[in-house]
This record gives sequence, structure tokens and C-alpha cells, in this order.
Amino acid sequence: MSGSTAKIPVIIDTDPGVDDVIGILLALASPELEVLAITVTFGNTSLDCCSKNVFNLYDALARHFEAAPDDRGRFPNFTQPRKTILALGAEKPTHGSIHTAQYFHGRDGLGDITTRHPDLQAAFAATDHQHPQLEVSSRSAIDVSLGLIQSEPDKSITYIALGPLTNLSGMLKKDPTLVKERLGRVVCMGGALGVPGNCTPVAEFNFFADPHAVYDVLTPAVPDQGFPLERFILVPLDVTTTHEMPFPLYRAEVDPEFENTSSPSNAARKPPLSHFTSAFLERTREVMLSFGKDAMELHDPVAVWFAIENPPGKESAGQSPLLKRGWRATRRQFQVERTGEFTRGMLVVDRRDDAGVYAPGDNRSHVQQGLNWLHISHRPPESVAVPAPVLMHMDDTGKKSNVGVFTVVETPGPGACLDLLFRRVWGVYRQP
Repeated sequence: MSGSTAKIPVIIDTDPGVDDVIGILLALASPELEVLAITVTFGNTSLDCCSKNVFNLYDALARHFEAAPDDRGRFPNFTQPRKTILALGAEKPTHGSIHTAQYFHGRDGLGDITTRHPDLQAAFAATDHQHPQLEVSSRSAIDVSLGLIQSEPDKSITYIALGPLTNLSGMLKKDPTLVKERLGRVVCMGGALGVPGNCTPVAEFNFFADPHAVYDVLTPAVPDQGFPLERFILVPLDVTTTHEMPFPLYRAEVDPEFENTSSPSNAARKPPLSHFTSAFLERTREVMLSFGKDAMELHDPVAVWFAIENPPGKESAGQSPLLKRGWRATRRQFQVERTGEFTRGMLVVDRRDDAGVYAPGDNRSHVQQGLNWLHISHRPPESVAVPAPVLMHMDDTGKKSNVGVFTVVETPGPGACLDLLFRRVWGVYRQP
């Protein structure tokens, strides 16, 4: 953060699945933030299950503080002077059918704890608008967010998008002037540029779930209709996938009894918060092991971490965002595929300004022989998964124009992320 002690007001727009909940826990445990609202969208599971997961999270924290009152101070945003607003948003994408990530997050979004751990179901009913820590709103997520943007100081709010961009797209359609002129910054976890997708070979889930919303926000047919790109930060799979929480480390540092669904968490033998997180991480571990990895990828926590360390600035068109040391973002240019049979949600980038790239349809062996004969450096015929630079459009003078989305390409490192997460969420201070 800067030298200022003022909190960063944030709206967290989320489809609470496994890594979303870890990200929300990090936000609630971060004194740099004020969580104005948690707005819920469809995505990892249904809208109804997503909203229940927020209540389950708050209920788990409340039970934890009853058992360990001293830990309440570690979560300053659990009970704020102003209650966090909870509002429901989009039930389905802007266009087309609904796709969820239940294959990974389970039917309820949290590894099916609804059936495996009924003790972790909050007693609060969504129809009752009274809640000890939350202001449960009857207004839509779009209206709640627009109201906060209108009432808070100009360009002060960070909008942390951890799910599909459907709610943000709806806000731009309902009041584009307000959103574009007064929202401080959007930090969006989404997309895959130079790496494979995580729900299809080419697409990251959030962008796959509603590619039309991505198009409306970032690359509309009429550029001025989208959100100002100088205040949009993309946190894609390219950078988040390398940030992991190894499950053996979680077991060593947080819950010595943590295993999997065949050895479920026992609430009687551990703190309530550890029981809650272990209960939904059990199935996550099994899924990740089926992919050959005994670790959880911290996609959404990395986006929250970025928002904690980088408050909105006063960037104007053409300016790069001022980021804290260790963070780096560069402009990346792409289009999102909206209708492809196999490429829905893919970020299509233009890599043609490269002497080692051959034209589609050319005989590969002939092209490679020609490049070798001319001593032109080139990639192998079948490119490995190494991120390639994305081209910028040139203006009339031949210079790169100020287009493209600011995309995080460097963080202070996976170790720094893990240290922050363990310390703030579970109160574990790891040895350097």
C-alpha cells in the first residue's frame, strides 16, 4: 500500500467455490480493505448454492470466534462499522446456456459439504433479511453496486471480479456513465493467454461461463462502450497457476489430520475454521490428485492479494497503473471467442509479427527448412506452452498505440502469497 492508512473500499463479485471462499477469507482478514459488498453470481455452481456458501463461510467464522475469541481480531472485516452488503446477481450468462464448474467444485460449490458435513450448513435462511454480520439486500447485485459507486468518493472503489463478468456487464448496460466515470478499478481473475485453459483446452472457466460479458466489458464493437482499459487489471491463469497451496503443507501447518473424503474432517478435534476449510478441501485434493498435482491453485486469492497491495490510482488514458514493488503488468491485446464450438471463452491473440510463425496451411517441413536456410530464429514446429508476446496495434506513425488490457505478468512470488494466506487466514507464521 501507499503511505495512506485509508482503507480500500472493495466490492467482491463472486461465484463462491473453493478458491473463491479462500479469497473471501483473505479479504475479511485484511485490514487494508473495507468489504462494502459481496455480490453473488452464477458460475462454479447455481446462484442459490453460491449465496448459501457465503452464509456458510460467515457461520463458520462466527463459530470459530465463539471457540477462539482472540482470533476475532485477525478478521477485522468480519464485523465492520458498516455491515457488508450481500446481494444476489445474475442467475445465467448474458447469452446462451449455463455452464457450471461442479465437476471441480462439487454440486454445492464447496466439495459437496452439504451432504458430507451437514454440521457446516448455516441455519440462516436466505428469505430472512436479518443477519448478525451481513446486510442481506433485496436489491439486485447490479443496483447495490451502482448505489455504492454513486455514494463513495470518486474512483475509490476496487471491484474484485472472481466469477463471470455478467454482473459487471449488466452494470455497464444500466448506467455506463456512472461505472466508467466513478468506479476506481476492476481487478478480474480470468482468461488464459499463453497457457492452456482450466475448463477446456483453451479457456479459463470465468471467461468460458459468459464470454459475451467479457466482450461487452473489454472488447466491444464500439470501444467507448466498454470499461476504461487503463483501470482494468486482468489476473489470468498465466500468472495464477504458478501460485499453489500444497496440501501436504496445509496439513503440516494448519490441520495435521487433513486427508480426503475417505477420512473426513472431525469437528471435535480441531478449530472450527480449520474444520470448515478442511471439509471442502478434502474433495478438492482428490480432484487435483486426479490431475497429477497434490496442491490447490490459488487463482482467486492472487486477485484479492493484488487488490490488497495495489489501491486504485489516478490513472488516465495511456498511463500504466502504479503498482507496488514486485508486481508488474503489461498491456495485452486479444479478442474473446463467443460462439466457437470448441473455443468458447478462448482469448484469441495475434502472434503474426514473428519470423518464426508460418502461415496457416503452409507445409511445415518446407517452412522450417526455409527458416533454417535463412538463419531465422524460430520456435519448434509444434510450439510448447510458453506464453508468446501479444501484439499491439500500430497507430499512423508506426508506434504502438495505447490499447490492450493491463495484465498481471509478475507478482512478489508464490511464497509471498502463501505466507500471507497462512498468516492471515489461519494465523500460521511460517518459518522463513
